[in-house]
Amino acid sequence: MTKDCLPAPKNLRVCVSGGHCDGNDQAYVEECYKLGEKIVKMGFRLDYGFSNTGIMGAVARGVLDNWQEKREKYYADVAPIVAITTPEYYNLYEKDAFLEQISKVVVEDTLENRKIRLLEADIVVFAPGGVGTLDELAYDCVAMQDGFLKAKPFIIYNINGFFYHILEYLKSIANTGFAVPVPFIVVDNSEELEIAFRLLKLRYQNCANSEEAYAQARQLAYELPYFIKKKTSEVYVEQIIDDIERINKVGSEEEKQALKNEIEQAYLEKEIERMYDRLAKTGRDTAVVSDKLTKLKQRRQAAK
Repeated sequence: MTKDCLPAPKNLRVCVSGGHCDGNDQAYVEECYKLGEKIVKMGFRLDYGFSNTGIMGAVARGVLDNWQEKREKYYADVAPIVAITTPEYYNLYEKDAFLEQISKVVVEDTLENRKIRLLEADIVVFAPGGVGTLDELAYDCVAMQDGFLKAKPFIIYNINGFFYHILEYLKSIANTGFAVPVPFIVVDNSEELEIAFRLLKLRYQNCANSEEAYAQARQLAYELPYFIKKKTSEVYVEQIIDDIERINKVGSEEEKQALKNEIEQAYLEKEIERMYDRLAKTGRDTAVVSDKLTKLKQRRQAAK
């Protein structure tokens, strides 16, 4: 730990941005319910936009269904969820038994102030969603890059490869010089998400400046595949961290180089795995486009 950083605070706040619809695959809702479970398992709190439907409702349910058993250990003096909304969005939802369980609701006067309040969280997770989620992703990136938001971990919850196109676009605008690259921590499922959460909980540092925070997030994004590869039911994240620290402190030069090679290999293997998955999805996209093109030609022919 550097001298400019402080220990991890209790109940790290996780802001989750996602859709108010379920999506057309049950996996979206199921994985996002697990996201809520993981938030509680880590002893974190959820900051979200107040919803009982879709992805956001699934995350909140995952928190509320699991927090009682952790209440004494983690939540004795805090609410597990803080819902942050505006008068318009607050009145949009009919208050049911589920929403009544959310004891802390903050109503901001404008959508802009709602976004600012949500970004006070320690970690930001982007789950599948629509244009509202895309708006928050773009807003948060701009706010952080322009210095209006303190640099913090951004996690992309890439269920079913949902964010592949967006990630490629963001890489493209960075490569063409129109943006500074954002060190997204990309996870593909709830197990990878838990490893990322555990690493952030163990290593979280409230850094003195954005450069340091950016460097740490970038390092985590790079090292995460190594932890995913090494983590088993018998090998815990804490053990892996201990092994890394031991090698870096007292290991031989050969051990240090071997560790660097393993981390690099794990990173490359994960990127290659994702690339093949993208290619498979692109193939399906091509088939859909081809089918649409055929139907359009048929309609054009019929209109003659």
